[in-house]
Amino acid sequence: MADPMHQFKIDTVVQLPVFNLPGIGAVDLSITNSTFAMMVAAVLIIAFFAVVTAKPKMVPGRLQVVGEGTFGFIDDLATSIMGPKGRAFFPFILTLFVFILALNLLGMFTVFTATSQVAVTATFAALTILLVIGVGFARNGLGFFKLFAPSGVPWYLLILVSPIEFISFLLRPVSLALRLFGNMLGGHVAMKVFAGFVVSLGAFGLVGIPGAVLAMGGVVALTALEFLVAALQAFVFAVLTTVYLNDVVNLDQH
Repeated sequence: MADPMHQFKIDTVVQLPVFNLPGIGAVDLSITNSTFAMMVAAVLIIAFFAVVTAKPKMVPGRLQVVGEGTFGFIDDLATSIMGPKGRAFFPFILTLFVFILALNLLGMFTVFTATSQVAVTATFAALTILLVIGVGFARNGLGFFKLFAPSGVPWYLLILVSPIEFISFLLRPVSLALRLFGNMLGGHVAMKVFAGFVVSLGAFGLVGIPGAVLAMGGVVALTALEFLVAALQAFVFAVLTTVYLNDVVNLDQH
């Protein structure tokens, strides 16, 4: 348990059958601690908004203020970056932001953080980039490829600029996935290491007490920072998703 990486181990919570699908192979439907964390987060989100929207009041209570504030925050984000067209993508951006935020915060109160798994963050990134590509072709047809040829660039520079733009586009899901994964993984490892210092130094008795107190202060500071990072990373993911969608929705301005 002293191993700082132990907290990221995938364990089976509920064992379910394994199915063999043609062309895919064995598919294990068992519920792991990562899957369970995502299920809990989804249930909490649905329950929260169900309570908020069940009996709205003219003078909102605390939960209604949080719910309306979240709606307004994401709506302002989408419309400020994409303009009026951004409201069409409001449900996706809101869902992505709230779900990632819930997973990040849930990891602060439980023994597992689903967003510390690159498979989870890569799935979010893949959904985002596939939506961007789908919207790009649906709205612009083959004009989607203008994304890799910015307006105002001389034709002789496009030979250099277009490959760079294309590679940059391919790296978008990679950066989305690794940024969220790396921040959540690194923060939890740091907290675990400092917590280990508290126990190790405390074992030396009076000699180690000052160091243990100092390490405990580090744990408190890192915990506060990690709460900030949990919210910030959900925000960054939502902002970048909106920016990427804006590139294809308002392609004529690229």
